[in-house]
Amino acid sequence: MISLQQDPEGFVRMKRHFPGGASVSVLFTDGTQEVFTGQRLNDIYDEALAAYRAGNNLDAKGFNRGPRKKVQQTIEFIPVSPGMSG
Repeated sequence: MISLQQDPEGFVRMKRHFPGGASVSVLFTDGTQEVFTGQRLNDIYDEALAAYRAGNNLDAKGFNRGPRKKVQQTIEFIPVSPGMSG
């Protein structure tokens, strides 16, 4: 089982997808704990990444089609809260 801990801002660190069948335990700042499937966390990651890219005018692959400048193309932290595992 993979264990993650929520930071005070409500995020967990997730730099890549987890195996879909893996069990991931998330300890929230309020002391509660929930078990997510790897697939559920992957879906949350994909939603957060899509929102980040849309908010920064990047296309679906993370490329900026505008003028050239360095832009971060991925995310490292995703927002989670109790009740999202279902």
